[in-house]
Amino acid sequence: MAIDFEIPEEARKVREKVRQWVHDECIPAQERVTDKASYKAVLDELRTKARAQGLWMPFVPKEHGGMGLGPLANALVQMELGESYLGALSLNSQGPDDATILTLLAHGTPYQKEKFLKPLLNGEKRVCYSMTEKAAGADATGMRTTAVKDGNENYVLNGEKWFSSAASAADLALVMARTDPDAPRHQQFSTFIVELPNPGYRIKRDIPTMAAEGPLSHIMGGGHSEIEIKDLVVPAENLLGGEGQGFNMGQHRLAYGRLRHGMHNVAMAQRALDLAAAHITNRETFGGPLHKRQAVQFMMAECASQLYIARLMLLHIAYKAEKGLDLRQENGIAKVYLAHMVHHVVDTAIQLHGALGYSRDTPLAAWYTHIRSQRLVDGPDEVHRWTTGRNVIKAFQQTGTTAGACGGDLL
Repeated sequence: MAIDFEIPEEARKVREKVRQWVHDECIPAQERVTDKASYKAVLDELRTKARAQGLWMPFVPKEHGGMGLGPLANALVQMELGESYLGALSLNSQGPDDATILTLLAHGTPYQKEKFLKPLLNGEKRVCYSMTEKAAGADATGMRTTAVKDGNENYVLNGEKWFSSAASAADLALVMARTDPDAPRHQQFSTFIVELPNPGYRIKRDIPTMAAEGPLSHIMGGGHSEIEIKDLVVPAENLLGGEGQGFNMGQHRLAYGRLRHGMHNVAMAQRALDLAAAHITNRETFGGPLHKRQAVQFMMAECASQLYIARLMLLHIAYKAEKGLDLRQENGIAKVYLAHMVHHVVDTAIQLHGALGYSRDTPLAAWYTHIRSQRLVDGPDEVHRWTTGRNVIKAFQQTGTTAGACGGDLL
C-alpha cells in the first residue's frame, strides 16, 4: 500500500481559493496603501470582501466565526497568505493575534471570551503579547516582572518588557508576570489580560531594528516595543488560565507561532523564487539568456530543493497535529530549518537580480532585512538546536537508535 500524499479535495479547493484571493486582491491592494488612512480603508475593504467569500480566521472553529480548518488545510492556506503582507491581515489571521485567540479559546473564562475574545474574532481589536524581557532573553523562566495580589480583586504588576511585537497597534495586551517565586520554576508565572491604553503599561519606544521600516510598519503592528510596567492594576477576573499556568500557555501559543512563521516563510520564499525565475528568463548577458547559465540553474536547483524539504516538513507536522501526535521535536527542527531556508532563497533571488535586487525597486531587499529576525523570534536557533540535540541523545539512550528523533517514526 502506497503512502498517500493526496490533499483532500476540500482542502485543495480552499487553498486554491485563498491563492486566488492573495493574487487577485491582496498583492494589487498593496499599491494603494500609502498612509494610516489608506491602510485602514484598504484593510476594511479587503476584510469585507473576504468575509463575504467565507474567508475569515482559517484556524478558528466555525462556531466562533472562523473557517474551522484542521491543521493540514490551515497549513496550506497559511503557505499562500504569506505571499502578501496584507494576506494574513485580510483574513484576520495575523500574528501575534492568532496564537492569542487560540489561547483565549482554550483557557478563557466565559467573561473573558465575551469581553476580550469576541472583538478579536470580529477583527475589531488587536492584541500583543508581552513576555520577553531584556534580562531573560530566550529563557522565559528568567523574567522578573512581578504580579502581587492586592486583596481579592486586583493584581499589581511591575517590571519591564522587551520586544512586545504589535504593541503599538494593540488594544489589548497579554502580560506574563511572576506570581509565586517559590513555586517550581515552570509554575511561577501567570498571564494577565490588560486593556490598552493604560497608564501602568507605557510604551517607551518602538525598538529600531535592521528591518526596513516606515511609518506604516508600526501602524500595521510590525513594530517591537519596549514597555515599562509600573503599578499596573489588573482585575483578578483578567487572570487567564489560573495562577501558575502562564509558562505552559505561553509555550503552547509559541508552538503555533513558530509554525505560522514557517508557513509564511514558505510563501515568501516561493514568491522570491518566482521573481528570480521571471528575471532570469527575461535577461540576457554576454550574448545569451541568463537562465541558460549552469551556475544560475544550480542556484535555482538549491532553492527548489530547500522549498521541497520545507513543504514536506510542514505537511508532516500538520499530519501529526491532525492525529494528535507529539510534534515538539519536528516543530523545533522545522523552526530552525525554515528560518534559514527563507533567508537563503531570498538572498539567492537578490543575487540573481544583481544590482536591481539590492535596490528597493523590488520587494526583495525589504524582505531580506525582515527575515533575519526569523532566526531569533520565538526562540533563537541555538536554543532549539540544544533541545533537538538533547532529544536525539535521549532517543538513543532509550531505544538504541536516534531514528525516533530524526523523523524515523515516518516509517
